[in-house]
Amino acid sequence: MWTEAVTALPATALFLSPASEESLALCATVLGHPLPADLAALLRESNGIEGEYGDGLIWSAERIASENRTLRADAEFATLYMPFDPLLFFADAGNGDLFALLARIDRPDVFVWNHEDDSRTWVAPSLAKYLEWWLTGRIEL
Repeated sequence: MWTEAVTALPATALFLSPASEESLALCATVLGHPLPADLAALLRESNGIEGEYGDGLIWSAERIASENRTLRADAEFATLYMPFDPLLFFADAGNGDLFALLARIDRPDVFVWNHEDDSRTWVAPSLAKYLEWWLTGRIEL
């Protein structure tokens, strides 16, 4: 479903090999909570999606775990930014800003975290719309 949906969009995307159940379980363990169902389903089809210039449209399960662990545990970030625990970062905009789902709330909305002013702004009602709107230029940062 996910690869077909992205392939239908007018953009170039590189799909990676599917994530293993072990890597998804390890990611959830590192995060301390399960992955949202849509994100887990996407990763089962493609363990990350890269855009035309190698940008991370969707990170791999390993990168999701690593980036979120780093952001949540960094003592300096804790003094500069609001807590990252409510967010589950899964992609980058290529300019330092990061896309996130809500980590522990069953709500499909996608937000962007602005690394310069620490704002968290709604950008899409779902992961599918995020991919569509980001790849078609509807989301502008």
